Amino acid sequence: MAALMRRLHRAAAWLLPSTLFGRLALLLLVAVLASHVLALSLMWELGPGGLPGAPGRPPPPSAWLQGHEPSAAAAGGAPGRADGQRGGRASDMARPGPPSLRRMLEAPPHLQLGLLLDIGVRLAVLLAAAWWAARWLTQPIRRLAAAAQDLGQNFDGPGLPEEGPTEYRDASRVFNQMRSRIGQQLAERDGFVAAVSHDLRTPLTRLRLRVEGLASPDEQQRFGRDIVEMDAMITATLDHLRGVAQGEPLVVLDVAALAESLADDHQDMGHAVTVHGHARPVLAQPSALRRCLDNLVGNAVRYGGLAQVTLHDGEDHLRIAVRDRGPGLPVQELGRVTTPFYRVETSRNRESGGAGLGLSIAQDIVRRHGGRLVLSNAPGGGLLAEVLLPRRPGPVSPQHNVA
Repeated sequence: MAALMRRLHRAAAWLLPSTLFGRLALLLLVAVLASHVLALSLMWELGPGGLPGAPGRPPPPSAWLQGHEPSAAAAGGAPGRADGQRGGRASDMARPGPPSLRRMLEAPPHLQLGLLLDIGVRLAVLLAAAWWAARWLTQPIRRLAAAAQDLGQNFDGPGLPEEGPTEYRDASRVFNQMRSRIGQQLAERDGFVAAVSHDLRTPLTRLRLRVEGLASPDEQQRFGRDIVEMDAMITATLDHLRGVAQGEPLVVLDVAALAESLADDHQDMGHAVTVHGHARPVLAQPSALRRCLDNLVGNAVRYGGLAQVTLHDGEDHLRIAVRDRGPGLPVQELGRVTTPFYRVETSRNRESGGAGLGLSIAQDIVRRHGGRLVLSNAPGGGLLAEVLLPRRPGPVSPQHNVA
């Protein structure tokens, strides 16, 4: 049986046209033929005696109309008209509307019912064929859209199957080639970042050893601050470069527990960080989301002295608000501070202002989750950073872990 099914599948694949145009033309032809065959079969079944009250098969239309047409002698004119003009019956001129429609309305009831059944059957078959054709022809496009959506999360998964119509095979081949090139470029970038990290930190290590050998404690402290600043800049830059390249899987994440753990870490360092509200678990990348919130909380503590984290659980999205009590930002700067390496005029000192990558990294992470990072000045003072994460519809698939 399996061998027979394989032969039938190969035969069907051989008979089907190789292009979407050919398949659509074949489908329309089959639908029209099927509607005609089904309608004629039904009309044959509803022949003499097939309908209640039908006296049998009606006479030919010419014989049926013969008794209704006046003779040419009685009308004094051409056959078929009572007014002497050439054409149809006199009743055709007496009543408004097309003669064919009037004749159809004057036909016996079983003929009218047969005509309506014929039209209805043909229309139903064509509508069903159109619906099935739309699903059949758009299925490869839906697979391509799903693969494109998954591309941002996983570059190592299986590619699209290069099968089906010629157009879809070509699109799948190009998509798989693009996916392979992007994955290769990201792998090369990871290697480049690792090499740069090693090459940059080696001189810093030598400088740190030489600074420790200085006789003056003041010089040791001054040069030590410069080395720490350079190390922080290198770390932030490399984190930004590798941030979007890492494909951490999505898991069912308890965001409230994550926020509490982050607050505990900052409180251990003497920072005033509080967490309010609760939220249901959400699909997210744990390390990436923790890094995003850590950047926002660290930014709030640095400029506002404290950080208030509030969770708002919505039906369609989760909102995480981080607020400080600092001076806020000028309105014209709110849309610029997420630009890489951008720092406002009041934070030119890198020791207090950082490298200008914290908010940029946070925004990249939120966008990777399909969400938004909204910055605004809170009523009463302070900067309000809101992370809006969409909730994935439907049940969680078994491959998702729980964190």
